[in-house]
Amino acid sequence: MVLLTPKAVQRASLFVSFGGLVTTFVTTLLPLWKTMNSDLNEMENWYEGLWHMCIFTEEVGLHCKAFESLLALPPITLASRVLMCVSVASGLLGVAAAFFGLDGVAIGPGCHRTKRTLLVLGGVLIWVSGVTTLVPVSLIAYVMVVEFWDESLPDVMPRWEYGEAMFSAWFSGLLLVVGGTFLFVAVCMGDHEARQRKEIFTPPHEQRPKTQHYLKTEVL
Repeated sequence: MVLLTPKAVQRASLFVSFGGLVTTFVTTLLPLWKTMNSDLNEMENWYEGLWHMCIFTEEVGLHCKAFESLLALPPITLASRVLMCVSVASGLLGVAAAFFGLDGVAIGPGCHRTKRTLLVLGGVLIWVSGVTTLVPVSLIAYVMVVEFWDESLPDVMPRWEYGEAMFSAWFSGLLLVVGGTFLFVAVCMGDHEARQRKEIFTPPHEQRPKTQHYLKTEVL
């Protein structure tokens, strides 16, 4: 239990959050959110991401094309793109704020309260980053399941399935939520340690001379 100090928890939280942020950024750019393989032509594999669509054939290899019109995008894809950009931006700000709030990073004399505020702010922003990563990937997954089991579509019609990027998005979102949560834990541990240190190292006050109070009883 000695290893679970506020300083160690802060650094572990920042490391986990940074890993989630990098994974989220890479996942946002990957075209592997959706994958489709037609039984009629097994030599072609289709992939779709938030920014472009790709096709892989054995003759040509991988060929990608960006979406031409922003307004022509499906609403879910457009909303997911916006949320992932918000996730990356808030995660970057959160990691930066948490870094300057770490114990051992000098930002000026008498800055304990400022560091605590930075840690709390970093935890909130990282939490927002994790939630805005989990929401779009879960929404796209739900729509894909609904469309996959849509009985109105013919059975021979190919359907989109989960791509590798969706699993990495879930993983990165959980990392960000865990990292932000443990930043709050580190703040609570630091507050508890500060109270204990204050109780131990506060010099005893000078004892005041005791005054005796005499109770005067009235004899009736």
